[in-house]
Amino acid sequence: MSRKPTPADPELAHRLSRRGMLGVAAGATAAALLGTAAPAAAGEKGRGRPVLPPGRLGIQLYSLRDKVSTLGFAAVFAELKKYGYDEIEFAGYSQGSAGAISLAQLKALARDHGLHPIGSHVGYYDDNNPNAYTFAQNLTKVLDDAEALGLKHIGTASGPFRYGSTVDAWKRAADDFNTYGEAARKRGMKFYQHNHAEEFSFATDKPGVRLYDVLLAETDPDHVFLEMDIYWAHCAQFRFGKRPDGTPAPFEPVDYVLRQPHRYPLFHVKDGVRDETTRDGYRMSDVGDGDIDYKKFLSKVTARTHHGRRYHHWQTEHDNPVESYAFARKSSEHLHSLRSGRCGD
Repeated sequence: MSRKPTPADPELAHRLSRRGMLGVAAGATAAALLGTAAPAAAGEKGRGRPVLPPGRLGIQLYSLRDKVSTLGFAAVFAELKKYGYDEIEFAGYSQGSAGAISLAQLKALARDHGLHPIGSHVGYYDDNNPNAYTFAQNLTKVLDDAEALGLKHIGTASGPFRYGSTVDAWKRAADDFNTYGEAARKRGMKFYQHNHAEEFSFATDKPGVRLYDVLLAETDPDHVFLEMDIYWAHCAQFRFGKRPDGTPAPFEPVDYVLRQPHRYPLFHVKDGVRDETTRDGYRMSDVGDGDIDYKKFLSKVTARTHHGRRYHHWQTEHDNPVESYAFARKSSEHLHSLRSGRCGD
């Protein structure tokens, strides 16, 4: 049974409650503004409408890093378009052995292949290197490059552990994120943080407080957004469904989204086979080959936000696919095949 997290810190609980209400209001406003938009095309007769929002399927290019480094972006983009992808999320802007490429050339390649660059992952910090290409060390350069590529989102896949795992440490990290978010917003972009499982662990000084709740409570919802990695959130559900003292602390990943849908413009869609003998409770797989119910997850998010399909973006990913092109093709085919049980579900 899904339950709302109940932080042990009363002040944190108040902040989360207030921001949850703001999220609901923002989601309702967005739905109202988009209420006149044309509905998605219906699926085949008797099969219901497509669960995947039209024009919103992307891929995190980290999954294809082997192909990018050997064949180059142009060859990879051509394949992705064949597979039905609409968007791409960067994990670096170089091609490795495939040769040098400028940001202007990269932007043009994406456009020429009908792919929309939706976001990019950049490091959070490297305090040992003042020249590091990270938000903390080179914020202006990071945002300049994102702006040159025409990105609407720019974020990090690094956990907010810069100062440690205490509540105050995560408050400090939240302050950093607020700074990056405000700077990004001035450029017309949204700053976001991509989670792994550890973000859902508990504070070392207050073991009743989930660190992810601190991040949500202490970041400005107008400046800091989230890219939920659905696979890692499910792994966290397995790993951190109990507090350190063993008391139950269950949560449902989708419930975080439903409480504040406007804060989750991006998602990572990766799959896993359930295996409770492993640390994470899952073994990563191609999308459609695992046990995560994406028909249910996507349906809940788009139903909760009504026309939320207009502002959520879904990026497939596999950290180490057996064959990266096969992963990209199979994952797209699976997501495009999903249909609601009946129209309006």
